[in-house]
Amino acid sequence: MRRMSRSLSITSLSGFSLLEEDDVPVENLLLFEIAWEVTNKVGGIYTVIQTKAKITVDEWGDNFFMMGPYYEHNFKTQVEQCDPPTPAIKKAMDALINSGCQVYCGRWLIEGSPFVILFDIKGSAWNVDRWKGDLWDTCGIGIPNHDREANDALIFGSLVAWFFKELTDDIGEEKKVIAHFHEWQAGVGLVLLRSRKIPIATVFTTHATLLGRYLCAGNADFYNNLDKFNVDQEAGERQIYHRYCLERAAVHCAHIFTTVSQITAVEANHMLHRNPDVVTPNGLNVKKFSAMHEFQNLHSTNKSRIQEFVRGHFYGHLDFNLEKTLYFFIAGRYEFSNKGADIFLESLSRLNYLLKVHKHDVTVVVFFIMPAKTNNFNVESLKGQAVRKQLWDTAQSVKEKFGKRLYEALLSGEIPDMNKILERDDFSIMKRAIYATQRHSLPPVTTHNMLDDSTDPILSNVRRISLFNSRNDRVKIVFHPEFLSSTSPLLPMDYEEFVRGCHLGVFPSYYEPWGYTPAECTVMGIPSVTTNLSGFGCFMEEHVSDPAAYGIYIVDRRFRSADESCNQLTHFMFGFCQQSRRQRIIQRNRTERLSDLLDWRYLGRFYMRARKLALSRAFPDEYKMDALATFQAEGFRYPRPQSVPPSPSTSVHSTPHHSDVEDEDDEEDEEPYDEDEEAEWDRQNIKTPDMLGAVPPDKKKQPGQYSN
Repeated sequence: MRRMSRSLSITSLSGFSLLEEDDVPVENLLLFEIAWEVTNKVGGIYTVIQTKAKITVDEWGDNFFMMGPYYEHNFKTQVEQCDPPTPAIKKAMDALINSGCQVYCGRWLIEGSPFVILFDIKGSAWNVDRWKGDLWDTCGIGIPNHDREANDALIFGSLVAWFFKELTDDIGEEKKVIAHFHEWQAGVGLVLLRSRKIPIATVFTTHATLLGRYLCAGNADFYNNLDKFNVDQEAGERQIYHRYCLERAAVHCAHIFTTVSQITAVEANHMLHRNPDVVTPNGLNVKKFSAMHEFQNLHSTNKSRIQEFVRGHFYGHLDFNLEKTLYFFIAGRYEFSNKGADIFLESLSRLNYLLKVHKHDVTVVVFFIMPAKTNNFNVESLKGQAVRKQLWDTAQSVKEKFGKRLYEALLSGEIPDMNKILERDDFSIMKRAIYATQRHSLPPVTTHNMLDDSTDPILSNVRRISLFNSRNDRVKIVFHPEFLSSTSPLLPMDYEEFVRGCHLGVFPSYYEPWGYTPAECTVMGIPSVTTNLSGFGCFMEEHVSDPAAYGIYIVDRRFRSADESCNQLTHFMFGFCQQSRRQRIIQRNRTERLSDLLDWRYLGRFYMRARKLALSRAFPDEYKMDALATFQAEGFRYPRPQSVPPSPSTSVHSTPHHSDVEDEDDEEDEEPYDEDEEAEWDRQNIKTPDMLGAVPPDKKKQPGQYSN
């Protein structure tokens, strides 16, 4: 009998009190991770699968395989074809191929280079009617012909189950198999595995419930009515009852059921009627800089590139100081209410009012990076960048002439006459350039020609709140309805470069099972706004005693009205605008320090736990877990540093990391700040949790209760 302790294999994560790992004997196991997004970039789960691959390969080596659908273009551009290292897997693949189904194997060319096994859905579609009958006979779930996605999921799941039957028949008791399925598209295979009693340990992860997505997309008061929904009726009315049944069947058939956050665990309990066994938060591969000032320099460099865009976009109306301009942004799928763009716009209107009333010299430029239907860049946006470039070329030309004449005068031993060093033609050129910057219209709100301009939700609300980029507005809006690209003629920056150049990411989502956008901001050292209805917000709320001190502002959207949430968001943004440059630098340092929390080297342990539990339930005679393994240990919490007052908006501490341009008056009356001392304080107050969602012994948390 193999015993597995509750300890976890994280050995190098700075700042954590680590536990020693009693390793699972992976040489006697095969791990398969099954998802529709393997080599197939169609959603956020792709990021989870791709970024987690390296730590899984490090743990499992050649005993780890990913499984997904085969798409010719993806395979040719992302996969290096090769034979699997395990003869039994090659034999199982050959069994399917000899029966007329196409199966491919190779290494996915991402970090870690995991093996992938891909099944050709189209090439096996001739079996679909037979497999529909098998599914109906097995669990009474029928799939309509018109639902292409569900039919493809059935074909994929049937191929996966067939493959595992061939594999387990061949290896017998030699090795045990763990199969981890993601989302309902892959869940069909899990249902078939369990119904056919194939000896495999199974894990199922839902990243967001199917019905939850549909209900929130329909603007339902979701979280206040979780216990009131008739889930069967709601799924039927939306014509997704067969999909819902597949998801629910996978959830209840799995040995271990996991979700990505505590808020999604509450949702799953009501929508799918099973409490998750483990919460498996999403992580990122965090690359630390050797010196703190390196990421601060990246912020300064990329901010300069954003400033160049702003100079062109607002030409003729550039009457605000770019050195006192802050850049906010929201990015993601264009789900106006789910992503919180509705309350963000309303809060920007209130922020604009406050900045004008208090006569602040700060200007806020807000970017909306959300893809929408367009037909091209608009002429005014392109013209702005052309005018900026023309002005730059003119300045460079005059500078060269000026420099040459100055150089020649100094060589002859004379102090040049400044009135003569520039000729009349030079003044004419500069005047023409100035006249060229005159414009008779306001800077455009959107950078593209929108196909549905009159009904677009963002533009409709911009008209309602009258934020048209006028001179007296302290909040300016730029709607970029396309994902960012370094090849764009307007804003030639990749998303990561753009994020590093901004000051604050704002993501006041109503429905966000995890939330990679604020997590990416945190890893890059950029403060962000999130909510207590997002998985990321709940995670930070649970593990950081004062999130705002570390640049994580959490808006309460669960227990407050929409108007109260707007006021809270406005308060957060106004407080951020009141910070000095020095304070923002300090806050970015603290935000970046939280990145260890989101590193897969730490968060991968929860997937390890799920796999161990699955083994102990599928093969109880061979794998046991200690009794303590099922208990939840108290989660660690970052304290507010001793040197930090309750809110960073009132903090006036100095920092060893200066930006290139510092206001001299910021340096007056500042208390000493010791980065090493603060880091040591963090290390002493971090406790490594054994499981997320922990409750301190002296406080009992009610099911579904998560306070802000």
